[in-house]
Amino acid sequence: MFMQLGFRDGLFDASVTVHKLFDADLVLMSPRSMSSISMSGFPRRRLVQTMAHKDVIGITPVNWNFLLWRNPQTLSTRSILALGFEPNDALLTEPNFASKALLLNSKGRVLFDVLSRDEFGPVAKWFQEGKTVDTEVAGKSVRVVGLVSLGPSFGADGNLITSRETFLHLLPSTSPGSIEIGLVRLNPSANKENVVRSLTSILPNDVKVLTRDDFIEFEKNYWRSSTSIGFIFTLGAGMGFIVGCVIVYQILYSDVSDHLPEYATLMAMGYRLKTLFGVVAREGLFLSVLGYIPAYLSGQGLYALVRSSTKLPVAMDSGRALLVFLLILFMCMTSAFFAMRRLVDADPAEIF
Repeated sequence: MFMQLGFRDGLFDASVTVHKLFDADLVLMSPRSMSSISMSGFPRRRLVQTMAHKDVIGITPVNWNFLLWRNPQTLSTRSILALGFEPNDALLTEPNFASKALLLNSKGRVLFDVLSRDEFGPVAKWFQEGKTVDTEVAGKSVRVVGLVSLGPSFGADGNLITSRETFLHLLPSTSPGSIEIGLVRLNPSANKENVVRSLTSILPNDVKVLTRDDFIEFEKNYWRSSTSIGFIFTLGAGMGFIVGCVIVYQILYSDVSDHLPEYATLMAMGYRLKTLFGVVAREGLFLSVLGYIPAYLSGQGLYALVRSSTKLPVAMDSGRALLVFLLILFMCMTSAFFAMRRLVDADPAEIF
């Protein structure tokens, strides 16, 4: 259950790693966009129109698409998520990002995600060693001039950031007047929900206005409800729970059956059936605790292995740890309840 729930939550967290780093209060997107792997464009002028609102203090137009990255070592190609923006605008909340962004003012320059999967090549390693890293994106030459930390997701194995000028050069089919994401920054005293309602009433229906939190939830909902991946991991956790119930029941039932004469003796000595039920219940409690400790420790180790192998943000958190413990406790106590029925057969007259 630790692994299944960890994969499920890791999937949802990984799908919004970039979203969480956006330096924005509101996000504009096309109503036709389904998720980060299926973004549609909308007129850039819609983002400019938001500047007329008294609470809007800054905007950043962002292009978002997948391009083919050539591994500079093996020369193989792989799809990578590319973000294009104006280098002088705010994009990410990552420390020192503004200084790195200025390096993108020269055409053909990109920032590479240091957390991208190894299949993109030893780009980060070469760059950190002081080597010049040149490669191709969408069949055109680019140079890596900096590193950022974004992280892969189930939709994108890697990420790069570049200027809109370079983005349009790499993908000339993109209209200069079209963007996929519009970031809006508000006055700190502004009420986000009120601004969303105000902008929604002002702007045409070819654009959707969301708070950043709603934008993050929009992406999670896609993976949760529109794909089978989230369902599969939840089903896996459910199957693990059912199998665990069966195993614990067999253990407790066998233990009660093996010690039925002892239970009958206790009943003959005057112990009530309710007291014997308590003995079995305590066994279930001990099993839940003794089973949880190694499961927690092995889960930590497996999470670390998954992180190092896939670079997905799979990690133990207190909420999941508590949830799994409660599930194990419920599983063991439910199994103990059904195993208690065997005690009804502990009749001293029949056994002795």
